[in-house]
Amino acid sequence: MADEAIATGRLSAGEQSATHALSRRRIGVPDIVFFVVAASSPLTVAAGGLPMSYGTTGVTGVPLIYLILAAVLAVFSAGYAAMSRHISNAGAFYSYIAQGLGRVTGVGASFVALLAYNAMQVGLYGLFGAAASGLVSAHLGVDVPWWVCSLVALALIAFLGYRRIDLNARVLAVLLVCEGLTVLVFDIAQIGNAPSGLSAEPFTWNAVTTGAVGAGFCWVMASFMGFESGAIYSEECRDPRRTVSRATYIAVALIGVFYAFTAWAMSMGTGVDKIIDESAKNGTDLVFILGEATIGSAFSTLANVFMVTAVFAALLSFHNAVARYFFALGREGVLPARLGDSHRRHGSPYVGSLAQTVIALVVVVGFGVLGGSPTDTLFNWFTNLGALGVILLLVVTSVSVIGFFRRDSRGENGFSRVLAPALAGAALAAILVLAVINFNALLGTPPDSILNWLIPGLVLLAGIIGVGYGLRIKAADPETYARIGHGAPGE
Repeated sequence: MADEAIATGRLSAGEQSATHALSRRRIGVPDIVFFVVAASSPLTVAAGGLPMSYGTTGVTGVPLIYLILAAVLAVFSAGYAAMSRHISNAGAFYSYIAQGLGRVTGVGASFVALLAYNAMQVGLYGLFGAAASGLVSAHLGVDVPWWVCSLVALALIAFLGYRRIDLNARVLAVLLVCEGLTVLVFDIAQIGNAPSGLSAEPFTWNAVTTGAVGAGFCWVMASFMGFESGAIYSEECRDPRRTVSRATYIAVALIGVFYAFTAWAMSMGTGVDKIIDESAKNGTDLVFILGEATIGSAFSTLANVFMVTAVFAALLSFHNAVARYFFALGREGVLPARLGDSHRRHGSPYVGSLAQTVIALVVVVGFGVLGGSPTDTLFNWFTNLGALGVILLLVVTSVSVIGFFRRDSRGENGFSRVLAPALAGAALAAILVLAVINFNALLGTPPDSILNWLIPGLVLLAGIIGVGYGLRIKAADPETYARIGHGAPGE
């Protein structure tokens, strides 16, 4: 009855206190795809990720790398989807790892997840503030500090995080369609105005191996961040056994193919032989320069507007993910129980949402007061920290799939249970090693910078602290320990 009341919104003011269940059956496959793709932000990738991928690595085969990684993540998704058919928990990675590799390991993973997703979300406020402040200055002639723009976005995100999940999905749908169409128009314009003609060279293996290929894989992997978040909404979707797996496969295919096409179109717009130099020279301005040259100044203006809304969509997507992690951990007693409260009317993890908002507020205000760069430090450092944490979680989750099905196949085939997670885990582990080795290329720091090891070290430290905390729970609170990774009491 409580779930039904949440779903229909029929609750009196006196009944709108906390419960411990998220809204049920509110979203379907398209909604989850919107959340997943919005986190990777097509326009942000086109304007920032692709020029950086080309310019810092010297690899002209970026389009092929997208297809390779899409294939790897599709293989990963086979095992991931198999687990989603048997586990429905807003904790996603945390619950999968807890049930596949043990509760202590699961708590360690949860700490890495909280660090990674919070870092991704908070770092995006730096990019949003810089983009919004520049837009206001250019078109209104008013100089507004970046952190003021970020705080306005933070307030809007907090409001949406408090409301029902389907409202968030509708907002994301509108924003994602706008930025997706903008990128598609740009792609078509570059193909139609290719100065050196069209070429399939960026899809050759030779193009992949010209330059720092390891850094190239790291940059491209960052574009897929968020694809794994479908399972976070498993408690709120209409059919958990099918919706999560379908949404994950669709998102991986959409991201991989669309971004590969955009990377290829961009190289056609400059010419394959010039894409590296033009990317290094113009950086994040390359999309706007090419767009204005082929489509007109109106495109550049519109793209700048949609750049701001694109980052807002990514902020909203990651905010919802973090709120649900807090909710899952609070509900099971790993974190303070208050975090496990959900709103009776909206079915939202509103306390977890508030916790994430407070974390973001402290960091944004701190950077604003101290005068830190919103892009070079807040965005770059935090999002790369988050990306590294997510890659580690993908590796551990691959192993957990094998552990989960080891004693009971639960009707799943051998490919999904063993072969797919083994292959994906090995490939993702290689990418993780490359990411650490090439971390200076991601940060833009000298090879001997302490940041190259300090930031990856934070991910490892979070995992170690989490494991230690899990052992403490095991020794001191057997009842809470038994619930780890298994949802609310009685579920």
